[in-house]
Amino acid sequence: MSVLLTTYILIWPVISAAVMLVLVVALVRDLRLARRNGDAMI
Repeated sequence: MSVLLTTYILIWPVISAAVMLVLVVALVRDLRLARRNGDAMI
């Protein structure tokens, strides 16, 4: 039982890091596209 609880607690940083990675990749992609088109991101 304690192994399952430990795994459950330790998986959240992995999920959070994956979400952060997806957000950063999308931001970089949007910045590069805006720079290529001459648009401002703000």
